[in-house]
Amino acid sequence: MFSVKMKSRLAGLVLVGAVMTIPAAVSAGVVVKSSGPSASDYPVGRQVQESASITLRAGDKITVLTDDGTRVMQGPGTFRVGEGASRTRARFSNLTRRRAAGRARTGAVRGVGGGAAPGVVRSPNLWFVNVAASGTMCLYDLESVRLWRPDATRAQTFKIMDQATQSALDVSFVETETVRALDPEGIPLASGSEYTITASETGDAEPTSVNVKFVMLTAEYEAPDQLAQALIENGCATQLGLLADTLEASVR
Repeated sequence: MFSVKMKSRLAGLVLVGAVMTIPAAVSAGVVVKSSGPSASDYPVGRQVQESASITLRAGDKITVLTDDGTRVMQGPGTFRVGEGASRTRARFSNLTRRRAAGRARTGAVRGVGGGAAPGVVRSPNLWFVNVAASGTMCLYDLESVRLWRPDATRAQTFKIMDQATQSALDVSFVETETVRALDPEGIPLASGSEYTITASETGDAEPTSVNVKFVMLTAEYEAPDQLAQALIENGCATQLGLLADTLEASVR
């Protein structure tokens, strides 16, 4: 028979052993950009362990965001996901800064050219609403929305209309102006609601429209991989593409 004291010691040892056998958390990255023959094996949104090795064929190019940074792998070859990740915190912080998005009023704002095709201008901030792109837009604050246009060569007016209520508001840009604040009292925005943004054209050109749905983010994301996962889960593909292209360009 074991004494009460001995039983207590044995129970403690069993508990310690159980704790020691619990596997450590596995670090994983998320695929944010994928092209080439192996794209179907590594689709956008797939999580890959940082300790894993992946084999790519000629023409493959996979971009993975990890907690340590950005990993761009281009085939052919075999690559360890967690090795060689480039820290991109500065570029990530500049692109996603919420204070800059909130302060922007009017005036010319230079676009982000990194990762873009020649002649293509990318938004300088992840939270600016691109008036030329349809899709779901993830935001933190629906009362401080900034509209951004990639072409500022002429004065232009955009009409944003609530598809459910048909209420609308005109937002006018002067020449060279790329960012305009949206008056929250002029047209209240709601998470999950869909809106049509129509650009008035001059001359004989027909007005062009895009459809945008707004989704409110409920948590702060300070790491690129965490933010990327949130954008994927909410279907914010335009912002995910901007994030991926900008961070990919920063490791070249």
